[in-house]
Amino acid sequence: MSPPTPLATALDQLWQRFLPEMRQRVALLEAAAHTCAVSTLSTAQTAEAHAVAHKLAGSLGSFNLTRGTVLARQLEMIYAAKDAPGPEHAPALRSLASELHQLIESRPPAQKQQAAKD
Repeated sequence: MSPPTPLATALDQLWQRFLPEMRQRVALLEAAAHTCAVSTLSTAQTAEAHAVAHKLAGSLGSFNLTRGTVLARQLEMIYAAKDAPGPEHAPALRSLASELHQLIESRPPAQKQQAAKD
């Protein structure tokens, strides 16, 4: 394996810097999914979940987590719907948030991602 490129090193440093924020965002989406299982989200909760999903959709691709962007966009669309998500949406919301959680926690360093592409 060749030494990491400066770009890969910088990307990994940025990931470590923003990882706590990414975890907080996913935790909020997991909490929203849990709330949906027992009731309907308030307007404020829906807006916050939508905003968080939007931010994740916009940022995860920068860290080579294209699947994360797709998942976050799906969540964003659900939370952008005219009616707030309720118990019928809970299984999908839980599944999407859970997969996002797994992706964020298992992201390999950028240098390994580049080696896999080569």
